[in-house]
Amino acid sequence: GANWRHTCAGTILVSDTYENSEDEAPGTELLPLDAWHRARGGRMVEFAGYWMPVQYEGIIAEHGWTRESAGLFDVSHMGQLYVSGDGVEAALEAVLPIDLATLKPFAPRYSMLLDEQGGILDDLMVTRWSSGFYLVVNGATKWDDIGHLREHLPDEITLTHLEDNALLALQGPKAFAALERVVSGEWPLSALKFMHGGQFKLAGVDAWISRSGYTGEDGFEIAIPAENAAEIADLLCAQPEVKPIGLGARDSLRLEAGLPLYGHDLSPEHSPIDADLLFAVNKRRRSEGGFIGAEHVLADLANGTSHKRVGLALEGRQAAREGAEIFAGDQAVGTVTSGGFSPTLNHPIAMGFVVQAHTAPGTELSIDVRGKRLPARVVPMPFVPHRYSRAQTRRV
Repeated sequence: GANWRHTCAGTILVSDTYENSEDEAPGTELLPLDAWHRARGGRMVEFAGYWMPVQYEGIIAEHGWTRESAGLFDVSHMGQLYVSGDGVEAALEAVLPIDLATLKPFAPRYSMLLDEQGGILDDLMVTRWSSGFYLVVNGATKWDDIGHLREHLPDEITLTHLEDNALLALQGPKAFAALERVVSGEWPLSALKFMHGGQFKLAGVDAWISRSGYTGEDGFEIAIPAENAAEIADLLCAQPEVKPIGLGARDSLRLEAGLPLYGHDLSPEHSPIDADLLFAVNKRRRSEGGFIGAEHVLADLANGTSHKRVGLALEGRQAAREGAEIFAGDQAVGTVTSGGFSPTLNHPIAMGFVVQAHTAPGTELSIDVRGKRLPARVVPMPFVPHRYSRAQTRRV
């Protein structure tokens, strides 16, 4: 839109998060759309073991376009897994803190893999398909996740890595209009409300489409055969609402949406309780346990934790980055795990873990940035309200 200008603030979001080191990462893998990104001017950086586009025309402009229209993100680096076999539901419940009895078919739900101490190994999405479960895990951890699942699932359970799939995310208020124009299926796209999915076709190509994403906007995640990725990306970007968007804007959008990023806001040092993700430990599992790390997670739930993940709003223009120390007066009380300048709010925001006594909304704190204390205030998340589509015209 006309209100979004290319400014140097856009490059700030990249500087501390992504390494642009094309000469230093010879083992880095290529996404199915690698040539497609380069042909469209994508600035490629090494991320999660892959070359990925960090930006095309500029992070601020791409962020604004996604908020106003529709952005196409390539998230094919993420792991797509299919878990099936006799007793698969009980086997998965022994690994995930989820109540699969409450998981309706084709309705993705957020969950996580935990270690024996209740620390978070990864966060993921799990969907019940007709005869098994479809999992989408983070790209940087997918090989460790596959190893963890193979170790803890019984031999009769089959774990299939859908490595011939690509994954695209179409996000923004005009994503529905753009996708509806080119999709076909047994039911209309409008039948999908937030966190529901189904099988569709795009230009004759089979696609699993769910109304989900990680930007806080309405949108869709689209799993397709990798061999058709360029064709489908071209089809979507031919719609006037759609432009390709890079990693930089994906990061600033998810931060504004208050969504944690694994490896930054989530790690084995944190449990679902101090990470403020209690909703991912379903009610029955809180009383029954029975999943890896349950003893520690339920103890955290009963006794409380020393720290909690909170949102922070900063004054001025200078952003606080991951690792910056958080203070209450002269006392160090926490650490920033994600931070950047919010293009939507026009001031810096951050997430971090803070000592429980200083986590109430409105608490005045400060953050040490290169020896200078920046005023900060604890605020509720999301920083920018979510705009998911929860209405539906027909039950899938």
